[in-house]
Amino acid sequence: MIVNIAILLVCQLIGEATTRALDAPVPGPVLGLALLLGTLALRPAFVPRVAPVANGLLAHLSLLFVPAGVGVVAHLDRLGSEGPALLVALLGSTVATLAVTAGVFVGLRRLIGAKP
Repeated sequence: MIVNIAILLVCQLIGEATTRALDAPVPGPVLGLALLLGTLALRPAFVPRVAPVANGLLAHLSLLFVPAGVGVVAHLDRLGSEGPALLVALLGSTVATLAVTAGVFVGLRRLIGAKP
């Protein structure tokens, strides 16, 4: 179990170190995730090892929202002054995400020739 967690953490560490060393505009965990994806694609034997750890982390993913909630509560005074701009940004990004997702779905559906 420790080795399986270490595989995930080493990928994240390499991604973080690479982005800091290269001053890349990509977050380290994102680069680490890409490294993990490449590793799992090249070494499929790692998939059964990492899968239980990944599923365990995903089962408790909601815990990662606690720090964000604490941050919102800590800055409630700013929420009043910047609330309308945040609301517009939130609604705009949600609509844009839905539109892009629908467009990609329709495009892929046409690409593979699926019937409605």
